[in-house]
Amino acid sequence: MAANLRLIAASPVDRLARTLEALLVVAPRPLAVAELAQAADDDPERVETALGLLGERFREGRSGIVLERVAGGYAFRAAREAAAACERLVERPVRRGLTAAALETLAIVSYTGPCTRPEIARVRGVAADSAVAGLVERGLIEEAGREDGGGAVRYRTTSLFERVFGLESLSELPRLDDVGPDADAIRERLAAVAERRSA
Repeated sequence: MAANLRLIAASPVDRLARTLEALLVVAPRPLAVAELAQAADDDPERVETALGLLGERFREGRSGIVLERVAGGYAFRAAREAAAACERLVERPVRRGLTAAALETLAIVSYTGPCTRPEIARVRGVAADSAVAGLVERGLIEEAGREDGGGAVRYRTTSLFERVFGLESLSELPRLDDVGPDADAIRERLAAVAERRSA
């Protein structure tokens, strides 16, 4: 009976927060405020208020799961203190290790995408077929249409990429200026690909 009284006494924002919690638990990907508002049939401003409550309830050091803003939306992840146990239970795609070729390819797609395999190969200086196929298989990049006239397939990063690397959006990627002494060489190679694409 005490539990029933607590439910009756809960504020509308508390009830909304519980609904959002359930939506985020069952969602296969991060959900934007607009998606949460539509699913909960509620106002986006109230959804943001309720997300604030959830953020406090599910924060690092207080809960085994943490609410985070990532990949343009909100999602739950394991708290740092529980991450090792979770990794032992579930193999995560990026934890299997990415080769240097895969990391280079992922960087090129994240900075220049959507881009084609030949464009990636021009930047890397070697074929990219195997690296692209591996990244597609892991769900870190995906097809994003074809060049005009049904040409080569273009690739872009996925929301899983943003989630795995803890990015809210690609705009949070480090600027090439911050890369260090190799930034000029990288920028020149990327610019060369961009010029060929527009030619």
